Amino acid sequence: MKHQLIHIRELTKTYRISTGLFRGKHDLRAVNGVTLEVEQGTVFGLVGESGCGKTTLSKLLLGLEQRTGGEILFNNRPTESIPRRDLARHIQPVFQDPYSSLNPRKSVASIISLPLKVHRVGTMVDWSRRVQEIMDVVGLPPRLANSYPGQLSGGQRQRVAVARALIMHPDVVVCDEPTSALDVSVQSQILNMLMDLRSELGLTYILISHNLSVVEHMASRVAVMYLGRIVEEAPTATLFRSPHHPYTRALLDSVLTPEPEKGLPENHLGIAYPDPIDPPPGCTFHPRCPCAQDVCRKIPPCPVNIGNHMVECHFPLNNSTPKYN
Repeated sequence: MKHQLIHIRELTKTYRISTGLFRGKHDLRAVNGVTLEVEQGTVFGLVGESGCGKTTLSKLLLGLEQRTGGEILFNNRPTESIPRRDLARHIQPVFQDPYSSLNPRKSVASIISLPLKVHRVGTMVDWSRRVQEIMDVVGLPPRLANSYPGQLSGGQRQRVAVARALIMHPDVVVCDEPTSALDVSVQSQILNMLMDLRSELGLTYILISHNLSVVEHMASRVAVMYLGRIVEEAPTATLFRSPHHPYTRALLDSVLTPEPEKGLPENHLGIAYPDPIDPPPGCTFHPRCPCAQDVCRKIPPCPVNIGNHMVECHFPLNNSTPKYN
């Protein structure tokens, strides 16, 4: 029976940053009271514009950043009570850029076996055997074991990164834009491989992306993030069919179509992104929202649950609300 593997409750991360020589330091709240639950064996998608806090949230999950407030529970245990090395055995990352996430001076076999060495799992003979097994699982030929990252294609490098993440048999894999640095022709191969591995190994994915097509293809449930907050969360089919938040609808309207006569889509969000150091009052989305009213400019909205669908908006959309374009 599946259970909630990760609980995130009112999670915050605030950075103290300098804004100029004579202006002193100000708070930048990259993650602002995020609450999420991730079910075992599912793919949880997290989407939003660049700078919305997606990557910071992933670093908090991986223990690469220390939270400012709130809590993260893994299997009902606070992550701060789990030794860092033990947590790494359960939650592993696949980073965005395979060109920079692999050590160019290490061979493929050495890169993949590194977690085994760090965690002191098995012997050198075991390491060699497990490297061969995981290379086969991710579709890397044995002849590449002694090659270096510079000798591999982009797709092969990302397969090496996936093999390194999986060799410790983790429960959760955090995929931060896992295909955005790859050629389009290779992206589908990597995505299909990830989905096959999830079924074979019983993995749970947290998929962070700005590519809505990828998220729609892979995710079971999707959360939409804006300026450090989760503004909408729902099962994937529900969210893509009937978005309730104006920001979500704008993102969906901005997806390119294969029909050239339609030209470039207009998302109606404008070109200015709010200053995260000085966010707007009330609903932080109101300066860009075509549906904003006076209450939106003064009072932050509270999360509203409509069945299995959460939205943080004073005036949730429905299927009868006219589109912006």
